[in-house]
Amino acid sequence: MHNHFHSNPDLRPAGERFFVRSEAGEDVPLRRIRLSDTPECFGGGRNPDFFMTDVTGGYGAADAGETVELVRRERPEPGSPTQLAAARAGVVTPEMAYAAARENANFEGFAASLSEPGLERVRDRLMPLLERVEPWTGERVRARVAARQAVIPAAFTHPEVEPTVIGRHFATKVNANVGTSASSSDWREEGRKMQEALARGADTVMDLSTGRCIRETREMILRGSPVPVGTVPLYETLERAGGDPLALSWEIFRDVLEDQARAGVDYMTIHAGLLLPHVELTRSRLTGIVSRGGGMMARWMKAFGRENFLYEHFDEILDIAAHYDLTLSLGDGLRSGSLYDGNDAAQFAELRTLGELNRRAGARDVQVMIEGPGHIPMPGVELNQLNEREWCDDAPFYTLGPLVSDVGAGYDHITAAIGGAMIAGAGTAMLCYVTPKEHLGLPDANDVREGMAAFRIAAHAADIARGVPGAILRDHLMSMARFEFRWPDQFALAVDPARARAFHDETLPGAAAQKAHFCSMCGPKFCPMKLAHELFKD
Repeated sequence: MHNHFHSNPDLRPAGERFFVRSEAGEDVPLRRIRLSDTPECFGGGRNPDFFMTDVTGGYGAADAGETVELVRRERPEPGSPTQLAAARAGVVTPEMAYAAARENANFEGFAASLSEPGLERVRDRLMPLLERVEPWTGERVRARVAARQAVIPAAFTHPEVEPTVIGRHFATKVNANVGTSASSSDWREEGRKMQEALARGADTVMDLSTGRCIRETREMILRGSPVPVGTVPLYETLERAGGDPLALSWEIFRDVLEDQARAGVDYMTIHAGLLLPHVELTRSRLTGIVSRGGGMMARWMKAFGRENFLYEHFDEILDIAAHYDLTLSLGDGLRSGSLYDGNDAAQFAELRTLGELNRRAGARDVQVMIEGPGHIPMPGVELNQLNEREWCDDAPFYTLGPLVSDVGAGYDHITAAIGGAMIAGAGTAMLCYVTPKEHLGLPDANDVREGMAAFRIAAHAADIARGVPGAILRDHLMSMARFEFRWPDQFALAVDPARARAFHDETLPGAAAQKAHFCSMCGPKFCPMKLAHELFKD
């Protein structure tokens, strides 16, 4: 199956496509935001172009309705050294160089541009920040991968993927889930949701299909995704087992794992850390086991009185992962589904086991992420990050929220984004988005948009807390634009430019309002920023 997606101008991010060259000579896409000049009444002067990551592939550049063909990068043959093996050998791979250029987002070019005439005022404000920045290089990325503090999910069999690096020393990444369910199996709609997620800045996507056409959906997403693609192979294993958890077997799972890796999946959730003794620890829980994969394995283990076959066959899983450079995302099958169960013995027993599995994977040069909760009360959020760093040797942590309240039905993208900002600020590397439909139903494209906006804000807030220069710079530029009433610049720098513009124009429509020195909240006489400009005119 080939990619037959078409460009949609409604899903095009702000700005224009711009390319920088990686150390390996590859063109790395960014978005260039051309900021307008400061009005003469506020002192005049130019404002610099700003650059942001672009994960849209060809969708963000093609004309409306145009069929988009993604760039297919050259990839090593299966069986070649993995990213981790290369990093340990001191080799800077093209993927490391690409990821470094993406993290930098042309920061050096931005800094150099401030020496141009007319930018003195901006330079004076921003240089204290810029002087502290150490740009990412392929070598610096390699060192983090070699230390197993970062991963680059890029399977040998996914040439469409644009490499990105995930780890706590880098910008916080956001994953978007798509996929069919038994009650809604329009697999083409999942492709449209993927495009929506990419337009809103999804750094990875996971295909969590459980309905019909699992293989067709996955192939469509793989051939159409410029970002790393993840799956949960237990879902297809259950389908091949006829939908009966008791019919699950290692042999079926192994075939699914091999097939998905051969197809190009970049990372997979593997529920190998949930052991037979852990199941009993959930007896006193309020909400039991809420992970689908965890529930399947617990049911199988309890029925047969046998250990988790994924744990028992983990070395064979590593054989396949190493062959395809498949990144393992070690699943939290015992994550808590309520605040009552948060941070309980079952959850942390599994996390300790994930640490053991992580070390075994490292010995085989297989990259690993660790998955985390879940529903956690605010005082317990940071403990999860601290325990993961200690027990799992600082492998990248990848969390679902966590949700900090159980009563947010219809607004759980907010309860989860609050917890996500907290845990990412403490060092979590990637957040899995939650949509308003969480706990209620399968999300549609608008829910994807809402969830992505909430989690891009959460990741951005965490990046500011962690001192990521690009995040801090973007906020500074937004504040400058806001104080100077440069409305188009404010829209362009916002998380959702189209919504920001629409909300503004609801009450102040027309071209003249784009230059007005007030908005409809305060009007022309009560705007504090307008009044502030009067304070120091002398």
